[in-house]
Amino acid sequence: MDTPEKLFSVRNKVVIITGGAGFLGMEYTTALARAGARVVLFDIADESVLHAKATEVQRKTGRRPSVFRADITDERAAHDAVRRVIRRYGRVDALVNNAAMNPKIEGGGWHAQFSPYERYPIDLWRRELDVGLTGAFIVTQAVISIMKRQRGGVIVNIGSLYGETAPDNRIYPRGQFKSIAYATTKGAMRNFTRALASYLAPFQIRANQLTLGGVRAGQPPAFVKKYASRTMLGRMARRDDFNGALLFLLSDASRYMTGANLVVDGGWSAW
Repeated sequence: MDTPEKLFSVRNKVVIITGGAGFLGMEYTTALARAGARVVLFDIADESVLHAKATEVQRKTGRRPSVFRADITDERAAHDAVRRVIRRYGRVDALVNNAAMNPKIEGGGWHAQFSPYERYPIDLWRRELDVGLTGAFIVTQAVISIMKRQRGGVIVNIGSLYGETAPDNRIYPRGQFKSIAYATTKGAMRNFTRALASYLAPFQIRANQLTLGGVRAGQPPAFVKKYASRTMLGRMARRDDFNGALLFLLSDASRYMTGANLVVDGGWSAW
């Protein structure tokens, strides 16, 4: 029988994280590096930014993640980035499809992604679906053939409670509405995960979804209070509240899970 330490271990596993230089991407990278994983960041940020992020993780954990600047919506660039990972490590054990366009509410701030739906910019709609859904598909395609040869691997798609329930636009500032493209993308991610799980099961490749609630990240106090009141636990998530769930899904502790959706939203969707 495996010990808990072995069950939850990700030591030396090669894990690609898309959107790895972002707010939660960096949190996941730091947590997995501390757990001994060989983390690889894919992000569209400038090389200087990516190397600064890698240095930050190294300072915190003693392990330096690999960083590759890649636009995951560009099929050639994404496949090339995966090939570079293989040249460096020889394998890909896990993929975390984390990249998404999801601006947070800020004090006095406004963004086109909060537009009324009848005036939502079509070019922005296309870009959001491209980053959050098509990009995930492109990178997944690139790693599938590798994982098939390995006869194993794990894919974790990052979802949102707004893919499970309708956005509650009452909690947003007057005249602002949660992006319909974001909600649509995250809703589609659920069946993307199921389809992958069904297709990949014969190759011992698992695909699951980690569905997140809203994270406290400098939002105005009025928004935080309204959001917190919708959750059973009475607060927004801290940035590290999802690390344990992600570690579980990437490790052998979840080895009999595939096609599943692990919801970590403070009880929002359970009312």
